[in-house]
Amino acid sequence: MNVANTQIQMRKGLLEFCVLHIISRGEVYTSDLIEELTEAQMIVVEGTLYPLLNRLKSAALVEYRWVESESGPPRKYYSITEEGKAFLEVLVSTWDSLVNSTHLITSKISS
Repeated sequence: MNVANTQIQMRKGLLEFCVLHIISRGEVYTSDLIEELTEAQMIVVEGTLYPLLNRLKSAALVEYRWVESESGPPRKYYSITEEGKAFLEVLVSTWDSLVNSTHLITSKISS
């Protein structure tokens, strides 16, 4: 079994949660999302992020608006919807439960 593949799958599983959490803090441009995710070692490329943002938009969890740019084409800024906030609350609760459960298991010392 390849540990790198497992690590990638773990990150992918958390990516939607992390993206929604970042957007919930305020309107955000895609490159800002990529920068924060990269700094957190969630290793994301645009090819991964754009389909995820489209799925979140289709699910009405996020929305976007176009903002004119003085230095190039207009930019798409994402924000979370009310439905997205409710969805994120459930994910936060699920995350907290998973962290606690995982800690219970991993904190036990083998005999």
